Amino acid sequence: LALNPWDVILCISGTIISCENAIVVVVIFYTPAFRAPMFLLIGSLATADLLAGLGLILHFAFVYFIPSEAVSLVTVGLLVTSFTASVSSLLTITIDRYLSLYNALTYYSERTVTRTYIMLILTWGASICYGLLPIVGWNCLKEPSTCSIVKPLTKNHLIILSVSFFMVFAVMLQLYVQICKIVCRHAHQIAVQRHFLASSHYVTTRKGIATLAVILGTFASCWLPFAIYCLLGDSSSPALYTYATLLPATYNSMINPVIYAFRNQEIQKVLWTVCCGCLSSTMPFRSRSPSDV
Repeated sequence: LALNPWDVILCISGTIISCENAIVVVVIFYTPAFRAPMFLLIGSLATADLLAGLGLILHFAFVYFIPSEAVSLVTVGLLVTSFTASVSSLLTITIDRYLSLYNALTYYSERTVTRTYIMLILTWGASICYGLLPIVGWNCLKEPSTCSIVKPLTKNHLIILSVSFFMVFAVMLQLYVQICKIVCRHAHQIAVQRHFLASSHYVTTRKGIATLAVILGTFASCWLPFAIYCLLGDSSSPALYTYATLLPATYNSMINPVIYAFRNQEIQKVLWTVCCGCLSSTMPFRSRSPSDV
C-alpha cells in the first residue's frame, strides 16, 4: 500500500494530541486537589482527546502494517467514540460554566458533584454506543454503495453523527450567548458598586466576551467544515476533500488542552513544580469558578 502523505500528517497530529492530553490526564489524576467538578470535566475532555490521538496512531499503524477489516472496524469505532466524547465533553464544560454563573450561590454543593457524574456517565455512555455501531454490524463492508466519506461508516451513521454535532453546537452557542449576558450584567454591577469608570467596565466586558468568542470560534472553525461535508459528500467524493476537512477537526483536540487546561493557574503550578521544582507542591490552591477557566 502506497504511503499517503495525509495519513502521515494525521498520524503526526495524533502523536502531538496524545502527548499534550496525556500530560493533562496525568496531572489531574495524580493531584488530589483536582477533584472538583470542573477538573473532572477537563479530565474527561483530555481523556477523550488522548484516545482520539491514540486512535489516529493505531489507525495509521494498522492500515499500513496490519491491514484487516476487523481491526479497521475497531480503530474507526475508537475514533468515533473518542471524538464524540470530546465534543460532548466540551458541551458539559459549557453547561458547567453557565450553571456556575447562573446558580453561583448553590454551585459549590453536593448537587453539583452529582450532576457532574451524571453528565459524565451520559457523555461516555452515548459516545461508546456511537462507537460500537460499526463493530456490531452497522458498516458498509458488505454493501459498498452505502459507504460514507469515512469508510467503513455508512452514510446514515455519519448523518446521525453530523446532526448530533449541529445540535451540540446550537446548544453551546445558546449557552455562551447567555453567559455573555450574565458576564456583562455582572461587570456592570461591579462597576456601579465600586464606582469604576465606564471605560473599565467596557474593558472587562470586552475581555470576557473575547475569551468566549475564541472558545466558540475555535470549536466551530475546526468541526463545522467536516460536519457539513459529512452531509454533502458520499463514497464517490474525492478522498482529498475528506482529509482536508478531517484534519482541522483533529486540530480541535490539539487546541483543547491549551484552552481548557494549560491556561488554568492551578494546573500551571503543578506543571512548574514537576518541570523545575520552582514551586512547592504543597502550595494552596485558589478556589476558582469554571467561568474563570
